[in-house]
Amino acid sequence: MAALELNPNFAIEDEQSLRALFEPTHSLATLKCQNILGAHAREFIRRSPFLCIGSQHLDGKADVSPRGDPPGFVKVLDERTIAIPDRPGNNRLDTLANIVANPNVGLLFLIPGFDETLRINGWAALTRDLQLLKDMAVAGRAPKLAIIVTISEVFLHCAKAFRRSRLWSAEHFQDRSEMPSLINMILDETTGAPTDRDEMRTMDEGLEEDYRRTMY
Repeated sequence: MAALELNPNFAIEDEQSLRALFEPTHSLATLKCQNILGAHAREFIRRSPFLCIGSQHLDGKADVSPRGDPPGFVKVLDERTIAIPDRPGNNRLDTLANIVANPNVGLLFLIPGFDETLRINGWAALTRDLQLLKDMAVAGRAPKLAIIVTISEVFLHCAKAFRRSRLWSAEHFQDRSEMPSLINMILDETTGAPTDRDEMRTMDEGLEEDYRRTMY
């Protein structure tokens, strides 16, 4: 399939042209942006079991990575600083390598059942501070490092995206069995998945066992 070529006559190439398409933002949308964690932001973080972190390398390569743990896994260190434990993953280290090269990050906190989200922008650094990591241990296992974020912007985001998507609505949940397993899809698009169902089932069970062994 040939790559799509956009018609340059419809391209938006500067901020002035972009903003001309929209009504001015409401004053509250500007006022709500703070540079410290207020009481409600702190409570949102305390309740949140999941966030996405966006990062970018100096060469322009961007990445968004999910992070999840029991509610309260992100520690508020002070009014402008939070700490995120780095749990075992696939060791691609995309986010961590990006932070080493370029500290600018964006975070999106979610709470199951809440349509609103919390957004934080700031600068990240990596630490191996043993006392901090000890306080983040789960099942007796401390993370190898933590991501420390110094906040430049924090604000609550409205519910429109979640209400449009009906993300938390059980009647709109999709049947996971309608798509292949994770390892099946990866193999399909790389080396090829086995055609033998028993072999594929064994591989799926192996992945589940790896989840159980390496969550922390």
